[in-house]
Parts: sequence; structure tokens; C-alpha cells
Amino acid sequence: MAGRIEGPVERVTNPDLAYQAEALRGVSRTFALTIPQLPGPLRDVVGNAYLLCRITDSIEDEPALTPPQKRRFASRFVDVVEGRAGAEDFGRDLGALLSPSTTAGERDLVAHTPTVIRITNGFGDGQRRVLARCVRIMAAGMSEFQQLDTAGGLRDLEELDRYCYVVAGVVGEMLTELFCDYSAEIGERRDELMGLAVSFGQGLQMTNILKDVWEDLGRGACWLPRDVFLRAGFDLRGLPRGRDHPAFHRGLDELVAIARGHLVDALRFVRLIPARETGIRRHCVWALGMAVLTLRRIHRTPGFRSGREVKISRRSVRAVTTWGSLAARWNPALGLLFGVLARGLPARRGERRAARLVPARDEPPR
Repeated sequence: MAGRIEGPVERVTNPDLAYQAEALRGVSRTFALTIPQLPGPLRDVVGNAYLLCRITDSIEDEPALTPPQKRRFASRFVDVVEGRAGAEDFGRDLGALLSPSTTAGERDLVAHTPTVIRITNGFGDGQRRVLARCVRIMAAGMSEFQQLDTAGGLRDLEELDRYCYVVAGVVGEMLTELFCDYSAEIGERRDELMGLAVSFGQGLQMTNILKDVWEDLGRGACWLPRDVFLRAGFDLRGLPRGRDHPAFHRGLDELVAIARGHLVDALRFVRLIPARETGIRRHCVWALGMAVLTLRRIHRTPGFRSGREVKISRRSVRAVTTWGSLAARWNPALGLLFGVLARGLPARRGERRAARLVPARDEPPR
């Protein structure tokens, strides 16, 4: 059962929102770029939602925490978001345990948990419920995967779907709910959008998994599915030694093709947003375009050694934002732009693999 949001609605001060904007720049170059494109009523709540997710993510990524500690902190943070626990104690206790591997931006964000929660508490009840649901599912799902030994990869594509849902698909659902709350016209297409939202999130998450595979492996985790690589003739337990093996590269290409299929769904999602909502469209198109270009770099450089080698350049980012903005209002132009950006990417033979709407261990979206 969903937790009840309690406590009075708090007034958001300008310094709090100024901190939120600065914090976004400190923890994500991509979202610091795309979130300001949203219309004002959405900009603040989506920015806040991203910071809540980043705090949740910082618990999962912290190597100094044991799995039981991660479960406890994840549960405590859910209580903080839902108004049952204090943000100051949580931020102080988690901050004291963060290791040097945590970035300065993430450390600062954890320390400013009370500021982030003040902003959260300034939203309406409906928005707060949407944010709390996302954090609750994400925290529970991350804790679930912390119990697994993932050094040799995930079991199969089904398990990858489940992981992508709890860390990104649920974010797609959250954003869709916020978009529908903002616009009655968008709300009329809610069912169609919800049918694509999880796939949109999975496409972005799979791109990050592929880009960061070596950094994750250095932390003792691998989010690649074993069954895909075994079919290609490679056992993931042979990493990192076998990273130059042609069979490993074949497995990577299979995942690139799957991710591309999810990003096709992302394009369909954007096309369902009314054309006059150019800010929402830009927000989505820019993230989609940058993901496609990252997949192209991974496909062209399968022997890469770190995420830095396949990270897209600032020039590429400028190209995506410029052309994405020009195409944002016209669906045929969006299709043309996607075709240009995705040129050369592998696609799966036969029918495109449909995104699985993985049921959450929580209430379904309303």
C-alpha cells in the first residue's frame, strides 16, 4: 500500500530553487541541459524529482555501504520523502559514510537533502504522490538488486528489463504522470504514453549501462545479461580479460540493437505530445538524440576502455540541441532527424522486441 504523504505544505524559497538548479549542473550535464527546456510549472517539479532519484542512486552506488546499510538508508529516504522522517538526520548520517569515490556534486546533494525536501514539500498533493511513488519503487528495486552477485552479469534479458524498470522505467512513468497533470490535452493520451514510457526509460538506461560497463565492473557490478553473450559465444565471467573478443562485441551489438528499439518507442512517445508543447518535446528529444549518438559511438568503438571514450562531444550536444529544437514541432522532421542520428546502428532481425511493462511491487500508476 502506498505510504501517506503527511505534514504541511511548505513555501519554497528562491534560494532553494537556485540551489536546485546548481545541484543539477553538479550531478548531470544532460539533465541540467534538458530540464530548463520544460515549461515553468514542470521545470521545478521535474528538477526536484531528478535530485530525489540521484540521492536514491547515490545509496546504491556507494561502495563503502554494505547491502544491509543500503537497504536501511533506502528505506529511510522513502520515509523522508513521504514525511515520516527528518531530512537533516538522514543527510548527515548518509554523508558521514560516503567514500572518496562519491563525486563532490553527489556529496553536496546529500548534504543538502533538507533543501531538496523543502522543495518537494512545496508541491501539491498529487505531484508529491507521484514523486513518492517513484522513489519508493526505485529504492525497493535497487535494494532487491543489491542482494544479487552481479559481478558476472545479470541472468538474462528478463532480469535486465526488471533492473531497467526500477531505475529508469518508473521514472518514465513518473514524468508521464507529471506531464498529464500539467496538461489536460496530454492527459487525454495518457494510456498511449504510459504504454511507451517504460520503454523510453529503458532505452536511456541501457545506453548508460553500455557506456559505463567498465566503470561498473570496477565497482564489482555488471548489468549486462548473460544469455545474450552466451548466445554470441562469450561468458561474461571472462571480463575484463576478454573485452576484445569478437563474441563479446557481437553481444554488445545485440544490446545496442535492443536499446535502439526502445529509443524508437521514445520517438513515438514524443510524437504523441501536442506539437505546441515545444518545451516538453525539446526536453525529450534532446535526451533521445544524445542517447542515439552515444549508441553510435559504442557501436563504432566496441573495444572502448572507459565511458569517456564513447561520451559524445560538446559539438555533438550542440548539434542535437540545435536540430532537435528545429524539428521539435513537426513529427515528420523528428522522424527524419532520428533516421539521420541512428544511421548505421544495428536493428534486431524480425519484429522489434516489445518493451515489457514490468509490474511494480507497488500500486500501478493511477
